[in-house]
Amino acid sequence: MHFIVAFFLIQYAHSVIQHTEHASKWDNFFKYARIIVFSLIATYYIAESPDWFGWIWNLGLLGLVRFFNQNDDFKSIRSTAQSVLPFVGVSMVSDFFEQVFPKFYNSYDQFFQIALSFAFIFCFVIWFYARKQQKVLTQEREERLREEQIAKETKLSLEYLVAERTQELTQQKEELQKTIEELKATQNQLIQSEKMASLGELTAGIAHEIQNPLNFVNNFSEVSVELCQELEEEIEKTNIDDNDKEYIKGIIGDLSQNQQKITHHGKRADSIVKGMLQHSRASSGEKEPVDVNALADEYMRLAYHGLRAKDKEFNAALVTDFDGTIGTVNVLPQDLGRVFLNLFTNAFYAVAEKKRKLTEAGQLGDYKPEVKISTKKFDNKLYIRVSDNGTGMPEHVKAKIFQPFFTTKPTGQGTGLGLSMSYDIITNGHGGVLEVDTVEGEKTEFRITIPIA
Repeated sequence: MHFIVAFFLIQYAHSVIQHTEHASKWDNFFKYARIIVFSLIATYYIAESPDWFGWIWNLGLLGLVRFFNQNDDFKSIRSTAQSVLPFVGVSMVSDFFEQVFPKFYNSYDQFFQIALSFAFIFCFVIWFYARKQQKVLTQEREERLREEQIAKETKLSLEYLVAERTQELTQQKEELQKTIEELKATQNQLIQSEKMASLGELTAGIAHEIQNPLNFVNNFSEVSVELCQELEEEIEKTNIDDNDKEYIKGIIGDLSQNQQKITHHGKRADSIVKGMLQHSRASSGEKEPVDVNALADEYMRLAYHGLRAKDKEFNAALVTDFDGTIGTVNVLPQDLGRVFLNLFTNAFYAVAEKKRKLTEAGQLGDYKPEVKISTKKFDNKLYIRVSDNGTGMPEHVKAKIFQPFFTTKPTGQGTGLGLSMSYDIITNGHGGVLEVDTVEGEKTEFRITIPIA
């Protein structure tokens, strides 16, 4: 058994490390390790199975585990390598009783052999599972590399198409000198539109491709937690020593906890991918007359009741100051509604967070959460203000607030795509301006300016 455990441990470590950049560094180590293992098994049979030889195997296995634990290159296999420790422990206990208390050992030889067999089987169960996971990870890595290559080729193709289109427009400009200014404006608009459309398609394609392996990660991690529970139940049915049971349960508990963390962060990544898909979703591009006041009021209450559904104790004052002379304005209603929803959601989150902090510090006083929206129309422009008396933002956060994937919320509560998407909708979709003014710890105000005909 010792020979099989040692050989397969070395083989497993070699198969894992050869997929990394450290493979060549450890080739000689694995070659000599195999030679030593075969030399030991040959010596064992030539020496006619000496009683002391089991200790050599045990010390050798412990040395391998210690070696893997001390080298960062083998960090990924440390927990799997440690699965041989129960086997070594049972073997050493068995050899100790055989040498020191032979009568006792002969009386309970069957139990020692059963314990050793279970420890042996446990090693291969862990290795089989780890091997399976390694194959999944290898496939995902290959798929990711393949996707990156496709993305690079697509990018080169798009750049070629853009360059070709630019050359055509340049030739037209030379032939039509009378309309040169119009052609310049059309050229810039076409290039920008094509780049944005291509970028949106590329982002959506990548996000869709990531979604499939991400679903596999989430599904397999959840199933693995159930397998750990079943394995723990099966161990309870065995006759393994209680100390060994507790040790094995501890390892299983660690595995289960790791899988739960994978599930948690996998769901976090899933929310980011969905945000990317939403961010790249193409609009109809057709503006239509919309009552902006009614649209803003609808999404304000939608965001408020959405937060109330999560926190029944949350309350805030909803203040509106609408310009009744606005009437209907030609906008993209669905996109502008997403902007309102993002701004109101952030505002309600800010006032709720400030109230929580003041309550924990015992300084709530007469603080009352308030979110306000106002609209004005003059000089062929629509002005919208969304303000709150929440936590505000420091200057270094304000400078990054419209960057994709930047969020001030804790992990799991925001993707960092809402304000980035809102900024694109206002600036690119409506030709407007989105600005923010904030005082840390006191207030935040988002200002939207949209030109109207």
